[in-house]
Amino acid sequence: MEIQDLKHSGLKKWVDEAASLMTPDAVEVCDGSQEEYDRMIKLTVDAGLATPLNPWLLPGCVLFRSDPSDVARVEARTYIASASQHDAGPTNNWIDPDELKKTMTGLYRGCMKGRVMYVIPFSMGPVGSDIAKIGVEITDSPYVVANMHIMARVGVNVLDTLGAEGFYVPCFHSVGKPLAAGEQDNGKWPCAPLDKKYISHFPETREIWSYGSGYGGNALLGKKCLALRIASVIARDEGWLAEHMLILKITNPKGEVKYITGAFPSACGKTNLAMLVPTLPGWKVETVGDDIAWMKFGEDGRLYAINPEAGFFGVAPGTNMDSNKNAMETIRRNTIFTNVALTEDKTVWWEMIGYDAPGKLIDWNGNEWVQDKGDKNQKPAAHPNSRFTGPAKQCPAIAPEWEDPKGVPISAFLFGGRRPKTIPLVNEAKNWTHGVFMGSIVGSEVTAAALDVKAGVIRRDPFAMLPFCGYHMGDYFKHWLSIGAKSAPDKLPKIFFVNWFRKNEAGKFIWPGYGENSRVLAWIFDRCNGVTDNAVETAIGFLPKIEAISRPDGVSEADMREILKVDTEGWKKEIADVRENHYPKFGAKLPQELYSELDAIEKRLNA
Repeated sequence: MEIQDLKHSGLKKWVDEAASLMTPDAVEVCDGSQEEYDRMIKLTVDAGLATPLNPWLLPGCVLFRSDPSDVARVEARTYIASASQHDAGPTNNWIDPDELKKTMTGLYRGCMKGRVMYVIPFSMGPVGSDIAKIGVEITDSPYVVANMHIMARVGVNVLDTLGAEGFYVPCFHSVGKPLAAGEQDNGKWPCAPLDKKYISHFPETREIWSYGSGYGGNALLGKKCLALRIASVIARDEGWLAEHMLILKITNPKGEVKYITGAFPSACGKTNLAMLVPTLPGWKVETVGDDIAWMKFGEDGRLYAINPEAGFFGVAPGTNMDSNKNAMETIRRNTIFTNVALTEDKTVWWEMIGYDAPGKLIDWNGNEWVQDKGDKNQKPAAHPNSRFTGPAKQCPAIAPEWEDPKGVPISAFLFGGRRPKTIPLVNEAKNWTHGVFMGSIVGSEVTAAALDVKAGVIRRDPFAMLPFCGYHMGDYFKHWLSIGAKSAPDKLPKIFFVNWFRKNEAGKFIWPGYGENSRVLAWIFDRCNGVTDNAVETAIGFLPKIEAISRPDGVSEADMREILKVDTEGWKKEIADVRENHYPKFGAKLPQELYSELDAIEKRLNA
């Protein structure tokens, strides 16, 4: 398609202005076709940026290696440029929007010289859904075009749905590496230096401007940028929720179905839970989404959720047939791998894939690599943040309802983190306000290696939204409280805290996790079904009776008592940390209801 084919006059004007500013050699409007995807892959292969993988073992798959400076989201260069710094809040980086646009306009001037400008119309969510939103990303990266084909719904039907006057989120992206006459990338990943990278969000005007990075959420602007940072602002203004949550469908042995969402910080097993294979006989879990949930109220007063994405952008290391069989099956074909290792037979390998490296590899830096299990300091063959981009429709556990434009009715919210002690295996909130309190204090214990902090420190990540909320988190908590007032309590999802990561005195995990988590989901299912005799009320909420969760092999009754008790002294320390170190960050915007909840729990613990 050409620019003149665009029917939306505002969109056409925006693209024309972008082309004048960025001066590409040509402009293409993406149609979302298979031919277009194949052409993008061929362009990258011909440019030496991509390696086709073994067509017999991994049909339709390719491998990319990015620049070592461009391997992950760059939070230090990610900005919420609200009109007022106060509206961005203490957890976001802020620059005055006029100043930022002036700086970035200077960077964008001529930035696509020697390249093609691609205009990607995309829908976050099923095309035409009342919950979905449309974005248009301008980019000079065929890699981005190909990934967006997988991660969103791209094409002419999106433009048809947009019509001549519809709302869309305009998204600028450039790798920030213009080419001189006759110059080519010659196999070198194009990007700008770190101090020239910007991932910028303008909440009031609903715009995203990204420059200098070609990787992940910095460049695939439908993902974290639109689906969370901008969408969270739109959701606040329109009265719905845009959350960093998985969505799963669970069916009990009677054939009854419920849908559950869950928010977990990184490294807490969110994708594994979304694609869980139950060990509990007769139970079935299917995947609706593994990362993001958008939820609006239906006419019946219940919250209905869609997965706004169309693919999985998953971390490869640690993904294996034991930890996530369904993910491994999903990425056997038509998948883009980035920064994993290449084997001699042109397949892929990464650390914790479940087997030793098969001979000599080419690592993510393009160098020969031979596994030395005796060298604990050996650099990894795959980057720790290496990724796979795979179509959700290929997942063996994908739920039939995953593209239902109405969404699916949510019965429960799960919040959790990686907590070796204090937090029980599962705990149900007493009511909506108590549940919002629980979401607001989510945290994970980190190691010195992870974040250069003292081991054992709790890093708070409220609602697992710390890097992704597009406005002041005090106002975000207030929005969650307001959602609870929009419907009857019996229509709202129940709220639970879960913790798969409790350890014993020897430092070993008490609960085996993975498929055994279905035993906890079964208890949650029953609680949502109105079962009341399987829990006891405590100072921190409703805990399962010891016999209410069936024990996996290797977990004793004493273990269950340990992970289902109220650690009163631990919780007193938790409350003190929240009161002294966490809640004060949000100043006067922290809702009084949450301080009241804090006081109430402290009083119950001291009773």
